[in-house]
Amino acid sequence: MASKQKIFTCLWFDTQAEEAASLYVSLFPNSRITNVSRYGKGAPMPEGTVLTVSFELDGTKFMALNGGPHFKFTEASSMFVECESQAEIDRLWSALLAGGGREQQCGWLKDRYGLSWQIVPSALVSLMQGPDAEASRRVMAAMLRMVKLDIPQLEAAYEGR
Repeated sequence: MASKQKIFTCLWFDTQAEEAASLYVSLFPNSRITNVSRYGKGAPMPEGTVLTVSFELDGTKFMALNGGPHFKFTEASSMFVECESQAEIDRLWSALLAGGGREQQCGWLKDRYGLSWQIVPSALVSLMQGPDAEASRRVMAAMLRMVKLDIPQLEAAYEGR
C-alpha cells in the first residue's frame, strides 16, 4: 500500500497561483493539478478568485495559495531539481526563465514569479564528493564560475582538462 504524503510545501503567490502551478506541472513528468479551490463571498479577494491550487510535481504534492501581495519568495527556500542530462538542464532553464525570470550563479535562477530554483546535474554530488580531493576542488571552482551548470565542463574540470 502506497503511503500518503503527509507533509508538503505551500507556495504563497499574490494572484498567480493557478498560472504558476500550470507552468510547473507542464515541465515535469508525472505531474498534474489535483484541485482548485476558490474564494467565496465576503472573502479577502473577489468571490470566485482562485484561493488554492493543489498539484503534484513528479508525484510530490504542493499547494499554491493566492494570498495577496503580503509575502514574497526569497532564496532562503528553493526548488532543487536533479537533472539526468544537459538537455534536461537546458530545457528547464529556458522554460523557468521565460517570461521574466532571472539567472543567478551556480545553477540557481528565479522564475517569473520570484520562486528560486536550483537546476543541478545529478552527477554533481559524485563529482564534488569523489575520492580525488583535487579533482573535486576543480569541480567546485568550475561550478562557482558558472551561471547555468554545464555537465561536460564539470566533467572536464574533474578530469583536469
